[in-house]
Formats: sequence, structure tokens, C-alpha cells
Amino acid sequence: MAGVFEVEVDGVEHDHGVGHHHEPNQVDLSKLSPEEKWRVEHARMHAKHKGHEAMHAEMVLILIVTLVVAQLVLVQWKQRHSKSYNLVTLFQMWVVPLYFTTKLHWWRFLTTWFIFSVVTAFVSFRATRKPLNCTTPRLVYKWFLLLYKISYGTGIVGYTVVMFTLFGINLIFRIKPEDAMDFGVSLLFYGLYYGVLGRDFAEMCADFMASTVGYYSASGMPTKHLSDNICAVCGQQILVDVSEEGIIENTYRLSCNHVFHEFCIRGWCIVGKKQTCPYCKEKVDLKRMFSNPWERPHVMYGQLLDWLRYLVAWQPVIIGLVQGINYILGLE
Repeated sequence: MAGVFEVEVDGVEHDHGVGHHHEPNQVDLSKLSPEEKWRVEHARMHAKHKGHEAMHAEMVLILIVTLVVAQLVLVQWKQRHSKSYNLVTLFQMWVVPLYFTTKLHWWRFLTTWFIFSVVTAFVSFRATRKPLNCTTPRLVYKWFLLLYKISYGTGIVGYTVVMFTLFGINLIFRIKPEDAMDFGVSLLFYGLYYGVLGRDFAEMCADFMASTVGYYSASGMPTKHLSDNICAVCGQQILVDVSEEGIIENTYRLSCNHVFHEFCIRGWCIVGKKQTCPYCKEKVDLKRMFSNPWERPHVMYGQLLDWLRYLVAWQPVIIGLVQGINYILGLE
């Protein structure tokens, strides 16, 4: 039933079956079970790294120092040149998972990544055109608001599945723990990853469109005067009064008395991560504007997305740098 193999570690032969091979370390892995293969590889690893404790300590020290220095460099870069930092981080967030998933043949992720990239590229292209088409801002905010809701819901479902698996609820439905955990973790990753990408692309498009419209300027006064019936986000007329119930969307009034289309201000505040009025830059009271708790951007969720952004975009670069240093110093 089980394969027969013999491995020599530390000068001691370890017999893992009935009978013996004539030569140690000669193992036919194709005839072994996954557990036995793991034992063989584990024994070989111990034999290979015996007596390298000083080298391993040096490698750990290099890893710690590189992580600290890289973190300091990234923080300074973000503070001094935030625009270039955000663009490079967004590019890496978009490309790094593509490399690993292509290498691992994860076709489901590649399919969703391709669909997201095509639609987002089209929307971003529309958002960067001058002059800006009158329908573009609403199209952009509708797409990114939809993406935000889908990613948020997917992440919640994935987290719920993971917690149910930890409590053994999956056994009620006769689902293997490893299958349930894989499904939950996958959904959680999909939700967080596309949540980060969507918010970053939305923030970039929001800045570009708002400055093009002319009612918003990141550094100074707006270039246009805002009329009472004009939305400062998209520059289009507001047809529904604040006190009326709209058929497609409502009209929102901020504490500064400026009014906006529902999709525009939701996209600006929730998805585009803007916490101020698009016209006068007064602080937006999101709790007052969005009474539904499911629509409030949570601080913890935002911090989680920032952590995932660092993990996906910069962690592979730092690990690659550490491996390069180890290779140059001849450490293994």
C-alpha cells in the first residue's frame, strides 16, 4: 500500500517501509503517497542544511534589515512624491498577480483579471478624454461603485466561509475542510484585490475628471463658479430636487449646502476615497449622508486594503531583493 523508501539523514538511515533499497537516498517518488513524498523532501532538506545555522542567521538578519529599510524608503517616497508612488504601486498591483497566476495556471483569476482590465481600461480611457463627454462621469462612477459593491460583498462571503470552516459548520454539508477553506480564502482574496484596484483606479479617474470639469482643483480654487442646479462632480444639471424621490437616482445635499447626483457623490466619497466636498472642500459627514451601515466606508476595511496593497505590490519586490542579496553573498 505505502511506498518503500530509505533516506539517510545525519548518518542515520530512516526506513519508511517494509524492506530496504540497496542505496540510500535512492527513492522513486512516483510510487509514494503525498505524505511520504513530503517526509522524503523534509529529510533531504534537513540533510542539506545541516551545519548552516550561522548562514541562516545571517540570511534572517538580511531579511529583517531589508524589510525595515524598504519600509522607510516607501514611506518617504509616498510622503514626498505621492503621485509617482501611487502610479507605480497601482501598476504593480495590476501586473504582479498576473505574473504569478500565469506561472501557476490559475485560469479563473486570469479570466476575471482580463474582464476587469478590459472594462476598466475602457472606462479610464473615457475619463481621460478632453473635452469630457457629458455622460462619462456618471458612467465611471456607476462602474466603480458596482465594482466596489461586488468586491465588498465577495470579501464578506469569503470571510464568512472561512469562519464557518473554522467552526466546523462545513461538516454539516459534508464539505471537506480543505475545500471549504480554499473556496473561502479565494473569495476573500478576489474581493480584497479587486476592491483595492477598483478604489485606486477610481481615485485616479475622479481626480482627472473633476479637474477637467473645472469645479474641483486639488491645490487651489475651482476654475468655474458652481450654480445651484449643477453637480460639481460631473458638471451636469440636477433635475431632481433634494426633497423629491428620484426614479433612477436621488439628489444629495451636503452640510455645506452643495447638491450632487447620487451616483456622482457616492462614487466621489465611497469609491474615489474623497472625504471633502468636490467644490468647497468642506469635510463630508459620511455617516449623515449614508445612513445605511452597509454603505459606510469602514476605517478597518480601508486599512485592510492598504495592507493588501503593500503585500501584493511591494512584498514580492522586497523578497526578490533579499534573494538577490543572498545570491551575491553566496548564501543558500
